[in-house]
Amino acid sequence: MSFLSFVPLLKLLSLKHQLQKIPFCVISFIFNVTELFAMTQNDPIRESQEQENKELDAFFSNLEFQIKHRTVKRLFDIAFSLTILGLLSPVFFLIALAIKLGSKGPVVYAHKRIGRGGKVFNCYKFRTMYPDADIRLKEILEKDPELKIEWETSYKLKNDPRVTPIGSFLRKTSLDEFPQFWNVLKGNLSVVGPRPVVLDEIIKHYGEKAAKVLSIRPGLTGLWQVSGRSDTSYTKRILLDEEYVNNQSLALDIKLVLKTIPAMLSSKGAY
Repeated sequence: MSFLSFVPLLKLLSLKHQLQKIPFCVISFIFNVTELFAMTQNDPIRESQEQENKELDAFFSNLEFQIKHRTVKRLFDIAFSLTILGLLSPVFFLIALAIKLGSKGPVVYAHKRIGRGGKVFNCYKFRTMYPDADIRLKEILEKDPELKIEWETSYKLKNDPRVTPIGSFLRKTSLDEFPQFWNVLKGNLSVVGPRPVVLDEIIKHYGEKAAKVLSIRPGLTGLWQVSGRSDTSYTKRILLDEEYVNNQSLALDIKLVLKTIPAMLSSKGAY
């Protein structure tokens, strides 16, 4: 058999190798491009943003943060996130495709959350709602007093009409949160930590306890996520966040990551 007969096979193997790289490259491209797009889509108007900044400065001016840096934890975050992004890039590609085919709008949604030291950052998720979700929410809360109470209590709706069909599946399986591994690499989040929250939640529920909870990076998963998630009360959520800050360790992080898997599969408290 001549060498020339192997040329088509070599070309096929080379093509297969290149195709295997595509999903990760596509997801990387999606995250980078939609970061700017999502920020443009979801940032509040300038007046609202300025008002939010004033509230943020006023609230945190009386708090003293004892910022905690843990090198081993950061190395674990980076290694774990790179592994997940690499292994599951084909899944991310399929999710991105399903979102684009299901409804108009960006693949990734960026929402402002409060990070370590009170720093605001854009927290990424696969988009699970229709593009006009904010308008729909306003109309829903104005028409239904019971839903308004539910929203003000937990900032969630169990039967949320803003959620798309594919979005409902992503939320139940927590796959919508996988883009947050990008936040981990950027240093906004940790793999394990307190729950990332918005400014209104910090002011209304945390008070002085925010200084302790925000002394470390928020996490993709944590004690709250493996303890019933949205079915737990706000008081218990804060206690769980404080408990994690007081007892954090690499061993605990690994334990919580392993507990997160059955929690995702059960979908308990996820909506």
